[in-house]
Amino acid sequence: MPDPRGFLKVERRTAPTRPVDVRILSWTEVYESFDHQSASQQASRCMDCGIPFCHNGCPLGNLIPEWNDLVWRDDWVSAADRLHATNNFPEITGRVCPAPCESACVAGIGGDAVSIKQIEVSIADDIWDGAPPAPMTPTRLTERTVAVVGSGPAGLAAAQQLTRAGHTVVVYERDDRIGGLLRYGIPEFKLEKKWLDRRLEQMVAEGTRFKTGVNVGRDVTLSALRRQFDAVVLSLGATVPRELRIEGRELKGVWQSMEYLTPANRVQQGDLPASPIDAAGADVVIIGGGDTGADCLGTAHRQGARSVTQLEIMPTPPQTRADATPWPTWPLMLRTSSAHEEGGERVFAVSTQKFIDDGTGAVAALQIVDVIADAGRFTPVPGSERELPATLVLLALGFAGPDLSHLDDLHDAGEATIGRDHAFESKVPGVFVAGDAGRGQSLVVWAIAEGRSCAAAVDAWLMGEARLPRPIAPSDRPLTS
Repeated sequence: MPDPRGFLKVERRTAPTRPVDVRILSWTEVYESFDHQSASQQASRCMDCGIPFCHNGCPLGNLIPEWNDLVWRDDWVSAADRLHATNNFPEITGRVCPAPCESACVAGIGGDAVSIKQIEVSIADDIWDGAPPAPMTPTRLTERTVAVVGSGPAGLAAAQQLTRAGHTVVVYERDDRIGGLLRYGIPEFKLEKKWLDRRLEQMVAEGTRFKTGVNVGRDVTLSALRRQFDAVVLSLGATVPRELRIEGRELKGVWQSMEYLTPANRVQQGDLPASPIDAAGADVVIIGGGDTGADCLGTAHRQGARSVTQLEIMPTPPQTRADATPWPTWPLMLRTSSAHEEGGERVFAVSTQKFIDDGTGAVAALQIVDVIADAGRFTPVPGSERELPATLVLLALGFAGPDLSHLDDLHDAGEATIGRDHAFESKVPGVFVAGDAGRGQSLVVWAIAEGRSCAAAVDAWLMGEARLPRPIAPSDRPLTS
């Protein structure tokens, strides 16, 4: 273990951010570097807690105390080995994961939790800055073939695990590039795509094959894939957005969050000279207070919005952990992202009643009302109705489930996700389901854990024995943002 008194002597620190007035002028990541000495000091705060609840807090079961100890001892190569033993993409989770492990950290009961996420990304970046992780090619091939549909975090994790197990794996992606929400959903200032591209190069070197521009269910049927491959993994994500069906929804200037974020990301990829949905000079209103709403907020800042307001129907969360979510559960509390630090107004406990036309068919304002939450119901406060100017409205209300419009035989009527059993297998033999397509909207770290577990189930189904680690089962409760 690290220094037994480290958590008493060293204060919690994370990487500093670049000044707001500087970082909103560019799309590079907001955090500055965190040197080895600082990471080692933070790792020393990992205490001799007896039972490391951080294992349970992390869906991947990351070996956190082990790599904390190795970082403290300045053995970064071994730390990277322990990190990669449970996590295929730590350079990604170290940037975008909300760190449920830290909420379960024993040091956080009476003080500040260990800055686990910061140490994780420090280890991940160190290995890429030095000698990049070598491809892990299988010693022998099994002659079994697997199609993975979808190249988000669940699909990529499943594909890498199955390739390393010796199977021939082909990943099908309907977009023009590999990555799913990692590519087009998460802004560059939160996750620079160089990290994704480097990992994809490793996967190609290991033998994973990628096919883009193929929409399974439309360009090729699922039954055709099933005939061609020994097994199929569906990792379609949850891409169907939740709607706000109120008066004025059809007005110009009201967009779903991904309709806004995707072209903004394509600009950074060099596909577009400018986004067709630009917040420059606009009064922007974001409806939804989650991570996607924060991504829209940071994007609007960088595009030069005149004002940005983020609306949330729930009441203002407490500044510290609520009594209803005691340690080591995921706490109900106010969270401030780097995008919130950059400006804008957050308004809680309000509901949008209608969008108001400017007379030309475009949105000019929202009519909102204060609400009181009680047992899941929201009651409008009489006399609190008011108008909020808006020339660009972004709906960040979450996602209902996967797009199953061409895969009707896979799910039951009324179900938003694809059903699967304890072994991740759907009702179609040999067709498995991983990530948000089966679990519903969740976190990147849950998607990776599901991909790894699904890969283990597929490998056991193909080979008759379990050979890959399986961190979770479908019944495990997800942590939603």
